[in-house]
Amino acid sequence: MNLILLGAPGAGKGTHAEILSNNLHIPSISTGNIIREALKSGTEMGRKAKVYAEAGKLVPDEIVIGIVRERLAKEDCKNGFILDGFPRTLPQAEALDRMVKIDRVIDLQVTEDLVLRRLSGRRVCSKCGASYNIRTKKPKVEGLCDACGGTLVQRRDDEPETVRARLKVYHEQTEPLIQYYKKKGLLSEVDGGKQIPETEHDILNALEA
Repeated sequence: MNLILLGAPGAGKGTHAEILSNNLHIPSISTGNIIREALKSGTEMGRKAKVYAEAGKLVPDEIVIGIVRERLAKEDCKNGFILDGFPRTLPQAEALDRMVKIDRVIDLQVTEDLVLRRLSGRRVCSKCGASYNIRTKKPKVEGLCDACGGTLVQRRDDEPETVRARLKVYHEQTEPLIQYYKKKGLLSEVDGGKQIPETEHDILNALEA
């Protein structure tokens, strides 16, 4: 099954992608992580992305699409995958459709207040990028990543004013995307404001519908 998780920053995409990955035995693919991996490993697309990243510029669509294409071609994606953070724009969605068939798109819906509360508590591993929350998803040892022992930090873009700006951009970019997948009959809207097990239950129900 080829899945996409949509949702505002802080909607819980990463958390639910990880849980779904374990339940469905397919990889969870975070755009942020695969771009970082491509930069490190020096793939062709990674080298192109590095030029923009080092200049502090957004990596253009065609390079992000190329990095996603490289990742989806790997053996572990042959039975399906979960995309978290891609596509973000209509051109990305159209490019993805030319690569693979998407079976279902889950839109995790959350209020702005909840996003602000969640992101103010979010901490990210400085080594591997794993995400935690000091209120809802605490690490076993305070300040350290369960997976690799790296130091947990608060990202600058999780500060309230930055979050509001990110939400504005998200809604402007993603509204056309939501309409695109609605027209295709692929979109299921799920309340991302519930407790994690409840939201997960709703996602699994949506996948079976």
